[in-house]
Amino acid sequence: MADRASAQMIAEILEAPEAVRSQERCLAEPLSELVKRLKRKPPQLIVTAARGSSAHAAAFAKHAIERYLGVPVAPAAPSIATVYRRDLKLKDQLLLAISQSGESDDLIEQTMSAKRAGALTVALVNAVDSPLARASDIVLPLCAGPEHSVAATKTFVAALAAVLRLTAAWAEDETLRRALTRLPERLAQAAALDWSAWPERVAGARNLITIGRGPTLSIAREAALKLKETCNLHAEAFSGAEFLHGPVSLVTRDFPILMFMPGDTAADALVALAADLKRKHAALFTVGSEDGEALPSVASDQPETDAICAIQSFYAALPRLAKLRGFDADRPRHLQKVTRTR
Repeated sequence: MADRASAQMIAEILEAPEAVRSQERCLAEPLSELVKRLKRKPPQLIVTAARGSSAHAAAFAKHAIERYLGVPVAPAAPSIATVYRRDLKLKDQLLLAISQSGESDDLIEQTMSAKRAGALTVALVNAVDSPLARASDIVLPLCAGPEHSVAATKTFVAALAAVLRLTAAWAEDETLRRALTRLPERLAQAAALDWSAWPERVAGARNLITIGRGPTLSIAREAALKLKETCNLHAEAFSGAEFLHGPVSLVTRDFPILMFMPGDTAADALVALAADLKRKHAALFTVGSEDGEALPSVASDQPETDAICAIQSFYAALPRLAKLRGFDADRPRHLQKVTRTR
């Protein structure tokens, strides 16, 4: 963590615990209003609108909301609104848009389309004065403060925590609420773990696979994206189940696999998969498990907050890996902070 390169990204990783802690205060009022409306008229369907890292936060929302509330969650295809000019039949349903900047045109248009159709529109966004926030019925601030590094880290962590706060409030789940209270301290611990051996082991790889399931599937997807963004390392994410449907043929000693083990019953299948990969002599690294080459992880507490801690530890190792590969994680090639798409 002492490298001068990637200083901005490192600083923002270390700011994530305070961002999550501040949510208890800054999200209280809008979250209370939203939960009242959801309980007064419960939606039968939630549609998410998001891009990039925020799309992985939306996948985390799908897991959490379906797991704890049983309400189906599906990602929108914004091109239906922006290209084909068709409003979906979303009367009395919920549209949850997730964005750091709130400036992506397709998310704004998708939100406006859902509102025309009669949906309750909610923006989970860091920039509360953004066009997306203005287009939405309710704004849930990420409370992360400015994020200048091109690769989002603390806003992703904040988005996952905010999703869990919504889930806990709507489901009236005290166990989840208490876990969120403990999360800031655990995030600080997660960022301080020593993953220094892992960048050394994978720096020369041409490709890498990440695997997760349940609460860690979105974590695996986010990790694969960040490896591409910051380290110019091609990485592809799979659920443990998907991996067996073809991609397992890629396994060799020279093809690293990073497995994020879930802290709930979804782990059973990944434990079996890890054992099978070891028999195939895979270059397997695991987080939250002793299978393969186990990377340090914080003590288990609650499955969803454990998953957030896992991505925090991963983030902290990225600047070192980027440097070993000849890149600065603060300056990803061909990318800028705000991406505008339709």
